[in-house]
Amino acid sequence: MGAAARAFLPPIRDHAEFQLTAFAEPVAEIRQSVAAETGAEGFADLPSMLAKAKVDAVYIATPTELHAEHAGLIVAAGKHVLTEKPMAIRLEDAQRMIEAADRAGVKLVVGHAHGFDAPIQTMRGIVRSGRFGRVRMIHTWNFTDWMYRPRRPDELEIALGGGVTFRQGSHQFDIIRLLGGGLVKSVRAQTFDWDPNRRSIGAHTVFMQFEGGATATAVYNGYGYFSTMELIADVTEWGFAEPVEKRPQVKRSFGGASAADELEAKRKRAKSAIPTSAPHQPHFGLTVVSCERGDIRQSPDGLYVYSDQGREEIAVRNDKSPRDLVLDEFAAAITGRAKPVHDGRWGLANLELCLAAIESSKRGEEIQLKHQVAAT
Repeated sequence: MGAAARAFLPPIRDHAEFQLTAFAEPVAEIRQSVAAETGAEGFADLPSMLAKAKVDAVYIATPTELHAEHAGLIVAAGKHVLTEKPMAIRLEDAQRMIEAADRAGVKLVVGHAHGFDAPIQTMRGIVRSGRFGRVRMIHTWNFTDWMYRPRRPDELEIALGGGVTFRQGSHQFDIIRLLGGGLVKSVRAQTFDWDPNRRSIGAHTVFMQFEGGATATAVYNGYGYFSTMELIADVTEWGFAEPVEKRPQVKRSFGGASAADELEAKRKRAKSAIPTSAPHQPHFGLTVVSCERGDIRQSPDGLYVYSDQGREEIAVRNDKSPRDLVLDEFAAAITGRAKPVHDGRWGLANLELCLAAIESSKRGEEIQLKHQVAAT
């Protein structure tokens, strides 16, 4: 059970509309540990869980190349689906997931958690209010050590949905589309693979043109030198203060460790990689929105808004985590209270951006998009 799945355990436990009753985990030691921790029944595989457990909805946190297969099994059993991002590795697979959910009459939601960071949601509210006029530019930058954290082989293998454009760009593109209205017209990108000892897409620069003329850039560098935390008062991705002088040195070599050693290191890290709460706001790098009459960016505890009146800081509530809000959206979709923004078609549009960015870099040309949907 990876970091994403473990991060959802406390929000599910504490959510008023969900109860964790069962889970599937192939590793017996982890299965026994999680069962003891949560009180839920553990199964060795998904088919066994679907056949024997009493569940109404299933969260998919398996490797990306398995999402389509597992979603197919879940919707065939008549269960609602919340899947990790990216929702699949091919557009055809994502489309089949959507069609299967529609036929079965169940809900399919894609968990782009960082789009639910409270500052991003507040920023979106300001943009949609029209207070500063239309959005003209959106820029989001993230510099991390992603490439040198313990990884499963599939997390670095591009054909299996690995590398930063699939795995991290999907967060950036979700944020940009939420703020810009969703309808990206075209993409021009360059991806980078510059460490011969750690092969994968480790960085990208992506330029997007929206219907209506707004533009956006997404920059991600996972090679671990500069950190975007320095642009947000040394606050980490999950909301903790970590001054640069106290930051651990990035290790760019695993010292001959085997794939099994790296996987074990990843399992150990997963237990504490994503906290449930923090003193400051979470972020996924620095995002700046330029409207006709003002600019908006994150602060450690909310937003800075720049206009003719000067700089205003807006404090944002920090009582719910992004995953709490993902579950709120999922619950509202299941009960019919609200149509989710992050439904299967939104997830398909984000996947299209990931694939288009990679293809643009390969071909050296702009890619026109066909599957974009508006942010509701």
